[in-house]
Amino acid sequence: MKKLLVIGIGAGNPDYITMQAVKALNRVDVFFLMEKGESKSQLIEWRRGICERYISDRDYRVVEAHSPERARGDVDYKTSVDDLNLAKQQTFERLINEEMADGQCGGFLVWGDPALYDSTIRILQAILASGVCAFEFEVIPGITSVQALTAQHKVPLNQIGQSVEITTGRRLAAGQAGEADSVVVMLDAQDAYRQVADQETDIYWGAYLGTPDEILISGKLKDVADEIARVRHAAREANGWIMDTYLLRKPEK
Repeated sequence: MKKLLVIGIGAGNPDYITMQAVKALNRVDVFFLMEKGESKSQLIEWRRGICERYISDRDYRVVEAHSPERARGDVDYKTSVDDLNLAKQQTFERLINEEMADGQCGGFLVWGDPALYDSTIRILQAILASGVCAFEFEVIPGITSVQALTAQHKVPLNQIGQSVEITTGRRLAAGQAGEADSVVVMLDAQDAYRQVADQETDIYWGAYLGTPDEILISGKLKDVADEIARVRHAAREANGWIMDTYLLRKPEK
């Protein structure tokens, strides 16, 4: 039986790798690295660096494959995500069938944690349900960008006895965020924090968390929203991509 390990590698800093993840890395025969174009090639190099740093006395292969992209523009979001995951599923099926022998162990290195805004687990479950390939898989958790963000800003994620919501920039911009006192926003492509009505809200923003390019800004929205937008745009232009996360916290009453 083929075995797959979905390994959370944390949010950028190689020291975020857990001991469980190190042990998992040293079980893998072939790593599948999904490349997302030249502008994000650094993400592949960081994954390779993690393997070189933590794998000892074991031969392994690295197989790179193009990661399909979601259709943009005037398309239905849910449909575009479903189409994207189907394309990824077909890619994963090919890799598992063609690049692994029976009894071998394959590994997917997931940025952050595999359970938070990542599709790998969902896709592997869909493959198993389809019956196209037979394999077992395990999930190894990782340190998320949410944890890295709060650690770097030295703030707790929640206020005492209060709830936390984790959502997307798309939902925040559409006014679909809940009433939680603390709201973590990920996957924000449109500076949705600018649309928060209460400008006294505190924001703790971070980009490229855990990497040498890490940027941190915090303060009340009325004071730092313009700075975040400016810095965010400049960073995207300089690097060709950006990964950022932020925590919005209502003022205490």
